[in-house]
Formats: sequence, C-alpha cells, structure tokens
Amino acid sequence: MSGNAILDDLRRDVAELAETGIVQVAQHGWDKPGLIPMWFGEGDQPTPAFICDAAAEAMRKGETFYTDQRGILPLRQALAAYTKRTFGVDVGTDEVSLVTAGMSALYLAMDMLIEPGDEVIAIGPVWPNIYSTVEIHGGVVRHASIELVDGDWRLDLDRLFALANDKTKAIFVNSPGNPTGWMMESDEQRALMEFARARGVWVIADEVYHQLVFDREVAPSFLQVAERDDKLLVVNSFSKSWLMTGWRLGWLTHPAALAPTIAKLVQITTSGVPQFLQRAAIAAIEDGDWVIRDLRARCKAGRDLVFDRLEAWPKLKLARPKAAFYAFFAVDGMTDSVEFAKKIIDEANVGLAPGSAFGPAGEGYLRLCFAASEATLARGLDALEPILGAGADQRRSA
Repeated sequence: MSGNAILDDLRRDVAELAETGIVQVAQHGWDKPGLIPMWFGEGDQPTPAFICDAAAEAMRKGETFYTDQRGILPLRQALAAYTKRTFGVDVGTDEVSLVTAGMSALYLAMDMLIEPGDEVIAIGPVWPNIYSTVEIHGGVVRHASIELVDGDWRLDLDRLFALANDKTKAIFVNSPGNPTGWMMESDEQRALMEFARARGVWVIADEVYHQLVFDREVAPSFLQVAERDDKLLVVNSFSKSWLMTGWRLGWLTHPAALAPTIAKLVQITTSGVPQFLQRAAIAAIEDGDWVIRDLRARCKAGRDLVFDRLEAWPKLKLARPKAAFYAFFAVDGMTDSVEFAKKIIDEANVGLAPGSAFGPAGEGYLRLCFAASEATLARGLDALEPILGAGADQRRSA
C-alpha cells in the first residue's frame, strides 16, 4: 500500500495540517554545527536541582502509580494558594486542574467548547498553536491584530468587538504575549470581560508569562476582573517561570462546574500527570520564588542587551517589550519571513523564528528569544549584524 493511499484515509483537516513556520525553519537548520538557537521559547538554563530532587525522591518513595486525573490534592491546594498570593484571588481546589502542559490545557479547552463552524477571535500576532488547535476542531479563527504604533503595541478593542457575531464561541488572549511582549492592562481586561459576559462568549486567557514582567511584579490577570461563574478559562504553565519547558506541566483555572468534564477528558487522553512530576511542581510553587526572580533579572538584562543593539539597526522596526522574553521586529523590505529566516541560518548560523508563524499580522517580522546568557546573545547579535544591521554605523554617528 502506498503512503498516499494511507494518507487518503486520514481526516482531511489532520492530513493537511501544515507545519508551523518555526518548525520549517528549525528543520532547515537543526543539525548545523555551531548554530546559535534563538528560535524556540526557552532559555539555556536547566531546571533547578531542588525541583529535580523532588521528582527523584517521589520516585524513590514509589509514587509511580495512577493518580487523580486533575492532580493530587496537595498540588491543587498549592495552586490555589499560589493564585491567592500572586493575584489576590481566592479559588477552590475544584477550580484548578493540572494538565500535561499548557498546550494540553488549550487543546482541552477546545475539546470542551468548539464545534464545527464555531469561531474564535484570536488577538495576534500570537503563538501559532492556537490556530491549529481551533481548526483541528472544525472551528474558524478570526484575527484581531495589535499594531505597533509610536514604539508600543496597541489593541483597538472596538475593532475586536466588531469581529464578534452569532458564531463567536470564544475570544483568545495571550497576555503577556508571545511573540510581542504586549500586555493587556486591567482596564482593557475588564472591558473585554464585560463584553464577553454580555454576549455569552468565553474568554480563554493564556497567561503563561505572567511572572516575566519588567515594569511591575506580575502581569494583570483576567482572574482579577472576572466574576465567580464567568465563562473564563485561564491557561498557565510551569515551563517558563520555573525553567521546566521539558517537563510538560501546566494548569487550568476554570469554573468549578467544569471539573467533572475536565477529569473525563484527561482520563481519555493522558490519564493524568505522573505523581512524581506533581511533587516537583509543588516544590517549584512553594520554594521557587527565587527562580522566578533570577529569571526575570536575567531576561531583563538580555532584553536590554539585545534592544540596545537592535535599536541601532536602521532596517528594523520594533518596540522594547514590557514582558516575556522575545524581540519581535519588522525587517525593512522582507516579504517572506520563512525564507529570510532560512537565509539567516545559511549566512549567519543563527536560528530565528519567522513572523508569519504568528498569524497574518506577523509577516514581515522575525522573533528572537533573549532568555539566554549574555555571551550567547552577544555572539548571536554579532553574527546577525552583517545581515540585519546594515547602516548601523551611520545611525550611531548621526
């Protein structure tokens, strides 16, 4: 039987699902010796030892059996306590559910909400998996784009609201945002929540970067402006703040009434997160505030190093981000960011993410992750300057 015949039996939307532009570029440069990787959303530091030790100790104690599908009670209690001390919001253990990564939380949300023909308004440019997750459930994404105006990313709420119609099931907000570092302020969140409440629309808030903020302690959360039974799902992850990208641990904050449905969906997908990983998550939440502080300081230093260089390159248009750990910049004259990112690999041996991967508003841009050591960032910028920094000397001397 030919490969084509096998693929003919697949669901069309699955068979035709395209690789993201980030993956296309990574496949182009994955095995290049000495390549400086700045394309993925992670730093170059391993998970702290105390988190790893908690998992190892739990395995030694025999915590290797099936467990509660929504997370063991001590972890859900720790998540509720974390929500209280971080955002000042009381949630119960029936309102938080552990999942296998933030991505699983998004997929589970679509499992619960999206039927064929439903529409989701997504504020972009944004992490590309949201598009695929909606589309694979038969939904349609409508784009509400932020715009770079006078050195700042801005959202027009009226234009966003005008996209809503009878088919709108949810509005997706990633704040702080990947790839731009844009952050929705509390008054905007309140206005969006009031609009969604009046229209009976869900808000799905991806807040995984809430701790990586440079002008305050923590980013505003939709939990702070929502009412108890609002149609709100908040996605979070251990990946970014606690240096745990490879652990695949996330959580969902949700109305209590959804707990049994979430448990059923976890049962028929992953059957729950291994208990020894949950012990590591408890250690991260309860003893890892210093990890967050150190990472935030490291990322701020990386941001300033990177933007001090990029802002001197005349071909680029960009805004110094308030949060997250990405530089997202437009390149004058670039019309195909995937091919341009491949060219950068070939000529500079640096891996960047193409802006087109982040939705239609991202074409013409590139993304650079600055959650790396200063030495790595400096090497990468030195390699990029001949391609992206033409004319920088003239700007410095002007």
